[in-house]
Formats: sequence, structure tokens, C-alpha cells
Amino acid sequence: MSTPKKAAPNHPHHIYLIDGSGYIFRAFFALSRTGMKRPDGTPTYAVYGFVNMVMKLLADTEAEGMAVIFDAGRETFRNEIYPEYKANRPEPPEELIPQFGLVREATRAFNLPCIEMPGYEADDLIATYAKEARAAGLEVTIVSSDKDLMQLVRDGVAMFDPLKNIQIGPKEVVEKFGVGPDKVVDVQSLAGDSTDNVPGVPGIGVKTAAQLIEEYGDLENLLSHAGEIKQTKRRENLIEFAEQARISRRLVQLKDDVPLEVGLEDLHVRPPDPTVLRAFLEEQAFQSVIARLGDKLGDAGGTAAAEAAPPPGKGAEYELVQDMKALKRWIDGAVEEGVVAVDTETTSLDALQADLVGVSLAQAGGKACYIPLGHTGEATGGELDLAGAAKAPKQIPLKDAVKALKPLLEDPSVLKIGQNLKYDMLILGRHGIEVAPFDDTMLLSYVLDG
Repeated sequence: MSTPKKAAPNHPHHIYLIDGSGYIFRAFFALSRTGMKRPDGTPTYAVYGFVNMVMKLLADTEAEGMAVIFDAGRETFRNEIYPEYKANRPEPPEELIPQFGLVREATRAFNLPCIEMPGYEADDLIATYAKEARAAGLEVTIVSSDKDLMQLVRDGVAMFDPLKNIQIGPKEVVEKFGVGPDKVVDVQSLAGDSTDNVPGVPGIGVKTAAQLIEEYGDLENLLSHAGEIKQTKRRENLIEFAEQARISRRLVQLKDDVPLEVGLEDLHVRPPDPTVLRAFLEEQAFQSVIARLGDKLGDAGGTAAAEAAPPPGKGAEYELVQDMKALKRWIDGAVEEGVVAVDTETTSLDALQADLVGVSLAQAGGKACYIPLGHTGEATGGELDLAGAAKAPKQIPLKDAVKALKPLLEDPSVLKIGQNLKYDMLILGRHGIEVAPFDDTMLLSYVLDG
């Protein structure tokens, strides 16, 4: 591959191409249990998740350029090649349909390019931008976990999975397909894809396809030597379905020469108009987002919210959570706020030996709960029985509470905050919970005042 030329002065040097459709569906299914709605009854939980993921990406990266790219519709040029392409996909969930437009509004409210083009998939636009960006000497990060985009990974083009918070490079592509990015299309042509209704060759899966492509180099060379294959059924299928494999290749190979209407020079990250962004967030009733953005919206929203927190004992709301109904209420509240403070109570300061006794959650100053999980009569020293001995409080079974808390503590749209959170993460990790994303006030304090 030729060395890309030096980036033009009017181009951003590193661009992030966000798979908008992937963001929407991930947010929808991750937050559907919250049932969030605007005052007019319009569902907004996918929009809320999308907004939080965009905010996190903007905060966590130093991207100079960014664009959110969407599918314009279900019909593309691929349906002309193969009418059954994606014909097996069901219609979008009814509650998601009104959120498609709102997610695009959210993109524009954050002053990010919102790009789509009839007749093409978002993946084709991403492929075209990636190709043009590399030709202009730019670094590219594709924000998605979609396996179809892995064919684009190469020098200067990486993928980032925002949910797992991992980078996807050539090594990860090999782990997925058994071949490097340059041969992914050939493997997919043979294996097909039931999700998109790509036929492939019957009886050949990804592992077998990778072995064949590694041996013969590419699809055409394999098909021209299909008669040499020793396995009878595999040989017969490769011969009989050769044209079907070629059609599959045309379906899975991304088009990288789409006539773009928005140029690379228009992808610069620019601050949003505070008035426009606030108006959008208020219309969706995303008060927690408004509070978190604070001064960025032209006022001290975040500061005002902090100052409004009642002092301990005055208007404070503290609750002992002892049943699943109450726990669900606190979990739903944390998801809606988009931020929650977390602390664990244990039997020891040694995380390797400690048992989990309880979990505390706080949503705001003066609003917190404690969830007892492993209390015993001897340990509580609290409520007494008729004989005057301490007895354990009523508590949710540990496994039930862990199952309910896990989605919240792993939710990418909810920021978890704690003091010396590494300890709590070790304790929760032993119960299968991987806390993310998170901020540790102890580390923040050290960085600010070492």
C-alpha cells in the first residue's frame, strides 16, 4: 500500500466515524427496561442512551473530526443484486420508530455531521470516508462493533467498540474470522450471513471458509480449483453454488466510492450552540444531562444542582432497600440520571478475602439507599429480637440482587462514581460484575492535588 500523503491543512488529522445505526440499536436494547418517555408520551430511552454515548466519546477522545453516519432506508443497491438481501429482517420495534428521527436531531444538536444517503448503507459511507481520509493522510477510528466493518481495518484505520471499550485491530479481526482484514470479504462470501440473508455456500462456515481462503488465497482461485477439493460434499457445493458465492461477495464487499455530499473538511469537531442543545435536551426532559453539562449550556446548571442538595438530615432521602420492587426503583432512577455513586460494605478490608455484605447507591446529595445482602444476626448489632439479641434485617437474596444490579453497573450510558473504587470493583468482580464506565474520586483528587 502506498504511503498516504500529508494531511491537508483544512482537514482534521484524526476522524471518528460513528456507526449511528449501531448506536441506536445498542442503546434501545440496553435501556428498554427503563421505559423512559417525554412528557408527551414519546419513548426516549434509545435517544437518552445515544446522547450519553456521544457525550462520553467526545469527553474521552481528542478527536479533531467526527461524523455520525446512518442508514437512509432498508432498500439499497444490494437489493437489485439480490432481492432477498436482508428480506428476513423484521420491522423495527414500534417504540424505536419515533426515536430514529430524534437521534438524528440529537446529532445535529451536538453540532455533529449527521450523514446518510439513499441507496447506500451506512457501512458504504464509512468505507468511502475511510478510504478518502487515508488518501489524505488522516488517521481513522470507526466507532462500531459491526463485523461487516472489519474488512476496513488496516494501517491507519482501526475500530473501537464503545460498549466493551476495546480497540479492534488486525489481531482481533483474525480472532473473529481466522484471516486478516484483507481476506474477510472472501470468508464472508463462502460462509454467508444469516442475519443479512447473504446465502454463501451451503455447508461452509467461517472456520472452514478461513482454511480454504488461507490455502487458495482468494475466492476466485478457490472456485477455479474447486474440483481439487477432496471432501465430496464440500467439492460438490463449491461447484454447484459458485455463482452464489460470487453474488455473496458483491453483497458483503463495502462500496468505497460513494459520491459524498459532505467533505472531509466539514467533519471538524465544533462546539454545539448552547441554545440549540439546551432546547433539544429540555424537549426530551433530559434534566440529568442538562445538569451534567452545566456551564457548557450557558449557565451553571451543574453547580446549581449541586448547591441544591440538602445538607445531611434536612430534606434528605435515605432508604433501606429490602425487596426487589424497591431495588428496581433505585436502578431505574440511576439509569435515568445517567450517574450513580457506588460503595460496597464487606467483612474485611482485604478484597481477596472479604465477603460482600451490602451495596450503597446514591443518586444525588441527600438521596441514597443501602441494600443489605449478607448481614447476619451477630454482625448487625441493629434490630433486636425478643431476647435482646441482634438479628439480621430483611434482605434480598444475594444472587437476585447481583442479577438486578449487574446491567446497571455495566451500563455504558451510566457513569459510576466511587472512592477507592478499585476495591469495590474487585469485590463486585468476584460476583461477575465488571463496573464501567467509572470515575474514582480518590484518583481524581490525587491528580488534582498530588
